[in-house]
Amino acid sequence: MQKLAILVTRLSSWVLSKMGRGGSMPGRLGIKIAPDCLNHLKFGGPVILVTGTNGKTSTANMVSDLMEEAGYKVVTNRKGDNLRVGITSTLLSHCSLSGRVKADAAVLEVDELNMKYIVPALPVTAIVVNNFFRDQLDRAGEMERIIDTIESVLPDYQGDLILNGNDPNVVRLAMAAPNARKIYFGAAKNASTVEHSAEAAEGKFCPKCGSRLEYDFYQYSHIGQFHCSSCDFATPKLDVCPDEIDLDAHTFRYDGHVYPMASDGLYSLYNCAAVLAAARSAGVDPKLAEKVFARAERPAGRNERFEKAGRDCILNLVKNPTGANEVMKVIEKDPAKKTIVIVLNDNAQDGRDISWIYDTVFEKLMDDSTEEIICTGTRAWDMALRIYYGGFTGKIRPEESMEAAVHEALQAPHVYAVATYTALLPTRNTIVKEMGL
Repeated sequence: MQKLAILVTRLSSWVLSKMGRGGSMPGRLGIKIAPDCLNHLKFGGPVILVTGTNGKTSTANMVSDLMEEAGYKVVTNRKGDNLRVGITSTLLSHCSLSGRVKADAAVLEVDELNMKYIVPALPVTAIVVNNFFRDQLDRAGEMERIIDTIESVLPDYQGDLILNGNDPNVVRLAMAAPNARKIYFGAAKNASTVEHSAEAAEGKFCPKCGSRLEYDFYQYSHIGQFHCSSCDFATPKLDVCPDEIDLDAHTFRYDGHVYPMASDGLYSLYNCAAVLAAARSAGVDPKLAEKVFARAERPAGRNERFEKAGRDCILNLVKNPTGANEVMKVIEKDPAKKTIVIVLNDNAQDGRDISWIYDTVFEKLMDDSTEEIICTGTRAWDMALRIYYGGFTGKIRPEESMEAAVHEALQAPHVYAVATYTALLPTRNTIVKEMGL
């Protein structure tokens, strides 16, 4: 059945590629034929998993590029098909009928709730965990459920555990993995570091004893340097800790070498630190990451800029309070007159529960430089109400048609578009069409 599963997956992937399509259907077929098909695959090198709430795709793609720079032939789910069926499609489409994966290394982005399927099935050598934030509450539930799911596969895990040492909810995974080698990454204090934070935070209590956590400083949300008020749980010694961080010049220093940041914002810095920690795990020269960061492609909708004839529009994906707050900070730093269009959907992939918009600091947009905020998507009126309650004194325009909203916004010379998951591609396509790109 294993050979049949591989054959059917490879054939269906080939047919879809000829049709100019992709997707996880081949993996679904493979699992249906042989439910344990992943367990029998053979790998000839490291198997690196990347998981966490924010930054999985960017980090996994950069780790893949790093391994290729080091001379490895890499198989990866670069487009972010990170569920069990998508990962099965990727691996079975790149292996022989005997089950040998045709690569020297595998780098796989994995959805947090799907780690329970992937870790036990593959000979994993390293797991990178970026962060944990509340996200898609109706699908994933509270963050505790996600952490419990990952902790459940760690007691017997013997590879490297590469953890964000500035996130207490990530650091707690170390307690569930007694046989793993731990590698911690984080970031030094910088111009954006604060001693107090009013942002939504999930790192308030010690996972070891339940007492309140105290912070020496915050980078953003609950990411920072912490210690328990009652026990020894604290930020561990960081193995990878970029310093001399210049968020305006988009550079940082690590181990005496200056690197470019792959994108704007502190969240991008943490992605870069995770990549450097993965290099340490794999025994790869970290300086190879300089090229990787310099040429890193921003995934669609991650601070993506469109320009033509004196007009520009910057598009960003938002899906939870923490990621959205980082986008708000980027927009807040721009003093130019601007129009903002927010596309809020509540489809299954977005999450039906939109209460997260009240944990997002949209007030950062509400200064004199913002001339108009246009709200659209399936929950346009809810978004407009949130902006109204935030005290915005400029023009608030609800518009049920996303196409009409983008058209109206692009009458202004300088526009920011913010869209949730299912709204991102339609919004992007409309921007491209409207600007004639």
